[in-house]
Amino acid sequence: MNEDPADQASPPCLAGEVAQDHVDPLGVDDVARWRQAERRRLLEARAEIPVARRGVIEAALIRHLSTLIDRRAGDPAGLVISGFWPIKGEPDLRGWLAELHDKGATVALPVVETRSAPLVFRRWAPGMRMVRGHWNIPVPPPEAPEVVPAITLAPLVGWDAEGYRLGYGGGYFDRTLAAFGQRPFAVGIGLQSARLATIHPQPHDIGLDAIVTEAGLQFEREGPR
Repeated sequence: MNEDPADQASPPCLAGEVAQDHVDPLGVDDVARWRQAERRRLLEARAEIPVARRGVIEAALIRHLSTLIDRRAGDPAGLVISGFWPIKGEPDLRGWLAELHDKGATVALPVVETRSAPLVFRRWAPGMRMVRGHWNIPVPPPEAPEVVPAITLAPLVGWDAEGYRLGYGGGYFDRTLAAFGQRPFAVGIGLQSARLATIHPQPHDIGLDAIVTEAGLQFEREGPR
């Protein structure tokens, strides 16, 4: 899911989503500055990856992601899964999403309909007419049906071994997860080289259910969320 490239995420209004000991020794302003610097560093490094290497990474990511989805959901027919339209060097999963569509899955893409509000998900099909959405990202047109995903994929700028995600800073993904009555299975998709010792999670940060990189499954949450 592509987030607002602001310097700081959404307000800390989701404290009930995390453990009470979920505290970082850095102050909020220090965390914001650190995240801004790490975000810039990781995006610059990602932009320098050669095209041929990107293809190898994407093929490996798709293999590992397919294994996870097969284990979690089985036959994709009838599955509602949301992906993302790649920007800023993100892995391009559109071919894989098209294959899921051909197998009977309902594929969706996230859309910002209201700034600083949860995302909505519009049904997507290969070859459909796209329109320019927020930040000029192609999205399905307004007449495309809205759906509720059972599995949602989120691109990672950075990630840590506890299942937390460093995104673009707008807080849209956390805000969206918090708004679901029944949360989808949330999978972060990113590079192995983008692993951080910690993202210094704050009360508004919501952990993912799984993280997949070109090196394989790096995190999968156990037990209830």
